Amino acid sequence: MRWELFKLSWREHPGLSAAVVVTLVTGVVTFAGTGLALRALVEATGAGQSRALALAALGAAVAFGLNWLVTHLEFTIRVHLAEKVGVTRIGPELMRMSARLPEIEHLERTDFQDRLATLHGETWALGDAPWAVLESAFLTLRLLVTLAVLGSVNPWLLLLLPCAGAQLWLDGFGRRRVTAAHLAAAEDDRVQRHLFADVCVNPAAAKEVLVAGVADRIVTLQREAWDRAARTRLAGRLAAAGWSSAGWLVFVAGFTAAIGLVSATGSPGDVVLAVVVGSQLRSAVEIVVMRSSEAASRATYLEPYRWLLSYFAEHAPTPGLPAPRALRTGITLDAVGYTYPGTTRPAVTGVSATLPAGSVVALVGEYGSGKTTLVKLLAKMYSPDSGHVTVDGQDLASLDTAGWRSVMSAAFQDFGRYQTTFAESVELGDLGSPIDAAVAEADAEGLAARLPSGGQTMLGKRFGGIELSEGQWQKVALARACMRREPLLFLLDEPTASLDAPSEQVIFERYMARARRIARRTGAITVIVSHRFSTVAGADLILVMEAGRLAEAGTHGELLARRGTYAQLYGIQATAYAQ
Repeated sequence: MRWELFKLSWREHPGLSAAVVVTLVTGVVTFAGTGLALRALVEATGAGQSRALALAALGAAVAFGLNWLVTHLEFTIRVHLAEKVGVTRIGPELMRMSARLPEIEHLERTDFQDRLATLHGETWALGDAPWAVLESAFLTLRLLVTLAVLGSVNPWLLLLLPCAGAQLWLDGFGRRRVTAAHLAAAEDDRVQRHLFADVCVNPAAAKEVLVAGVADRIVTLQREAWDRAARTRLAGRLAAAGWSSAGWLVFVAGFTAAIGLVSATGSPGDVVLAVVVGSQLRSAVEIVVMRSSEAASRATYLEPYRWLLSYFAEHAPTPGLPAPRALRTGITLDAVGYTYPGTTRPAVTGVSATLPAGSVVALVGEYGSGKTTLVKLLAKMYSPDSGHVTVDGQDLASLDTAGWRSVMSAAFQDFGRYQTTFAESVELGDLGSPIDAAVAEADAEGLAARLPSGGQTMLGKRFGGIELSEGQWQKVALARACMRREPLLFLLDEPTASLDAPSEQVIFERYMARARRIARRTGAITVIVSHRFSTVAGADLILVMEAGRLAEAGTHGELLARRGTYAQLYGIQATAYAQ
């Protein structure tokens, strides 16, 4: 996978990729050159060779400057390249592939969501993955060059390597103590953040806090939790400081002893070279270990990315038959069953029914009876686990998914609240079409008229717009669903659940008239899901769902005459409204 990402980087940004490689190679050369030039400088000084002294000084300055430059340049280019590949290439690619999957089952799978959450905000790490490995290799080469230079001065200087390793190990042990302290303080930290953000300064909770008069008590609890967390973290930091100090004592002792040996047996140039290169040894070892650890940690993101690519490839949409432009007989469900991923209880099972062309069909039943699942199956959001759905005798699974959705429209129970302008939020239902008729059919004209800037008013607080009530958001969603003027299938899942009774009555009257008008021309079917039985009494066919099964089917009058589930539930609601 790293090789594939490396090729992607090189293919998308060959210039930046080449620049990273060049700076890495140059960094190894200039790092070694700095120490060698300083050694020559000291030896030329001792020998009184002015020309050699000038050349060595120039060489040291150039090598040091180039080393500083290429080190910072490599870091800047590499980070920029990782962001361009990860954030602007891989991130959008994941979004596109997810959006192009024909169904929404993946969005309800925990294994898919877990991996997507792991990569959220971290796609830059995927862009950096191949370069982390390459940089680790070059840093290791730099370390080997450092050891070779030290060994050429005095083999005893190679003992600095285990001293540097001991310091790094002790320092790392201390950092692990800090990590453990943060984990130990996590619960208290969550408590204090919850009390502050979710209780003290949260408008919804603040009302109850003020009424109950418990603000001082909550502030005290928050302060106590913060103090406990702070004490735990401080203890971890103090322990880490002790271990780190012990490590530095080991390195300083070894370094001092090594310089003493070189001073006794080597030239002044050897001493300068040992001091310069030896002092950088610890840093070189630390960088190699750190960057190698980072390279290894990128595997945390490679596995989810690899899994998602495999999932997208396996579930990629395939072309199907063109969707019909009119319905002749209707839509038939034949023993349809479906179970959501991660569950064992079927959401719907054995559902068989025919939705006649040109009809208005109502789905009713208690919460959790399978109504919304059937709507999503009709929209090809899911594929049935058993049975099949046919459209004018043609299996729905064989129809092109994008084509089928282009001839349908829907307002779902869990509708979107798009924080953009009112006009754009409605226009999303059919880009490029005028919105006036759709706004009128959703009884949203009054809402649009009351907005400060009309259709150009920004909705939602996130981007400085105005907040709507739940009912107003639903009217926007209903207007969006009406943008397609003549859909063959119009799905309305609890379209008025958040509206008051007068608005509900107006909208249902308009929708019923609209459904009849379209049905006369194309045989279109309108499916309405509602738990309010009084609003669907005028439907041509009412399907009563109970525990995932079709309990009854018929017109309003037929179902009342049967005195079954529908009649019982209708009577309960009628009595409740009357009271």
